[in-house]
Amino acid sequence: MTQQFSGRATLASWLDAFSRAIASNRTDDVVALFGDLCFWRDLVAFTWDIRTMEGRDAIRAMLDATLASIRPSAWTVAEPVRPDATDGFVSFETALGRCDGYVRLDAEGRCLTLLTALRELKGFEEPTRQRRVSGRVQRGAGKAAAQATESESASQPYVLIVGGGHCGLGLAARLKLLRVPTLIIDSHARTGDSWRSRYASLHLHDPVWWNALPYLDYPDHWPVFPPKDRVGDWLESYARIMELDIRHNTACAGAQYDATSGQWQVRVVQDGHETVLRPAHLVLATGLNGDPFIPAIPGASTFAGEQRHSSAHPGGSRFRGRKVVVFGSNNSAHDICEDLFDHGADVTMIQRSSTHVIRQQRVLEMLRPLYSEEALARGLDVGRADLQRAALPMRMLPVVFRPMMEKFAQEDSAFYQRLAAAGFKVDAGPDGTGLVGKALRKGGGFYIDTGASELIANGSIKLKSGVEATRIERDGIVLSDGSRLDADYIVYATGYRPMDEHIARLVSREVANSVGPVMGYGSGLEGDSGPWEGELRNLSKPTRQPGLWIHAGNFQMGRFYSRFLALQLKARFENLPLDVYRP
Repeated sequence: MTQQFSGRATLASWLDAFSRAIASNRTDDVVALFGDLCFWRDLVAFTWDIRTMEGRDAIRAMLDATLASIRPSAWTVAEPVRPDATDGFVSFETALGRCDGYVRLDAEGRCLTLLTALRELKGFEEPTRQRRVSGRVQRGAGKAAAQATESESASQPYVLIVGGGHCGLGLAARLKLLRVPTLIIDSHARTGDSWRSRYASLHLHDPVWWNALPYLDYPDHWPVFPPKDRVGDWLESYARIMELDIRHNTACAGAQYDATSGQWQVRVVQDGHETVLRPAHLVLATGLNGDPFIPAIPGASTFAGEQRHSSAHPGGSRFRGRKVVVFGSNNSAHDICEDLFDHGADVTMIQRSSTHVIRQQRVLEMLRPLYSEEALARGLDVGRADLQRAALPMRMLPVVFRPMMEKFAQEDSAFYQRLAAAGFKVDAGPDGTGLVGKALRKGGGFYIDTGASELIANGSIKLKSGVEATRIERDGIVLSDGSRLDADYIVYATGYRPMDEHIARLVSREVANSVGPVMGYGSGLEGDSGPWEGELRNLSKPTRQPGLWIHAGNFQMGRFYSRFLALQLKARFENLPLDVYRP
């Protein structure tokens, strides 16, 4: 019989009814505990995938397909929680693992959102905290066994990670603790060089609490927005502390998958010497983008000055007194314009289309409930903050963030009016979610303002908006409105090629087409074609190419989703019985 609540349901009463219904395999009773508008987001616990079920029918179909093998049990409200709470953390177990969750009830006491997330595999727990090893090396075979494991990892790893940035390092650290032989190959000479090589003024735009790596928080005395060299040094220190296997100055020249053996043949080149690695799994952790994109503008080859993509901008110190044109109005474009102005360059930004701009203080306000010293003081550590954030389904983004963006726009109206008076075109995205939606869809530019907006508003950084370059001449650029800009240096902050082109080059066009788009969730909005998926496409979950995984995103995404990707790889390493749910 379906549970009937007397009065308003609480988290505890709802979970009691839910656990009894699910233990009895009464899927109709389980579904009846969800509201008319409802979402179940699963991170590997039930589906061995990252998937959101929207609506009762989708939830019923998932349960019908998975309950018999998953066998969830021991549902418990996580302490501490108020007796009358209608949302909060829960824990439970499955046949293979221990899991976390987050429940949010609607006004009628039915479930609005349920998050279920695999935390660890039974019998393969990480040796952390209470499970720390003693550290004493046993005489005899112990040292030899450890050396043999390290040798196996470095020579023919089970998992090969291409890319030694924050995503690759965090995933490798988790796999290290799960005892999965893993090797990172990285094209840079040192870990962290991808940060050190950038322009001197670069800082993280997001606060330190948001950007932690797995297992290690930043030092308590670090600034809220660390400079790039500190970030680079931290990544290098992290790799050393976590004892990760990394080959530097090493590039992936190509990869082919052998379905018969279930292995890749990956050609890697180190210092001009090519070898072949045969991992079972290949993880691309090279970022969300392919190669830098530079638009083909007639006459570019005749330009007498320097031209670079924003990723190769060396810093503004060399361009004092020179005329510089920066194409683009995203974060990199603003940072580079500010860097050039600070070094005495005469700089002009070309804004081709409208941009979402949000003051950095507003980003802190958005993150403060989950990622801040105040949140830590309330006992909300990064792990729980990540879970609570993950409980918000994509479909609810406009409900949560549109009012927030409208509030910021109203309170900062004078700021935006000054930008508009300078000719800068500002938007909040087609769905009103601002940088949140734009970042997840990779649709349109946004800028977290760290100072460049004021320079644009007061004319220190010159602006040409709503125009395109029609021709580049020896010493200048002709624009679509008929005007001309003198230039000694051109910077293209014009983004990157799609990730599928990177896959096509490394593996094949056939595999790239099979995998499909990377990032976005099928919203149908700018840069994110449908159909609706409700999850980021192909990130940290199975792709249509066996053994190929993509792990990318900002620091928070890399940290959080590395757990679920590592557990998926560990389950396969141990040949555990798993069945990926595909409706």
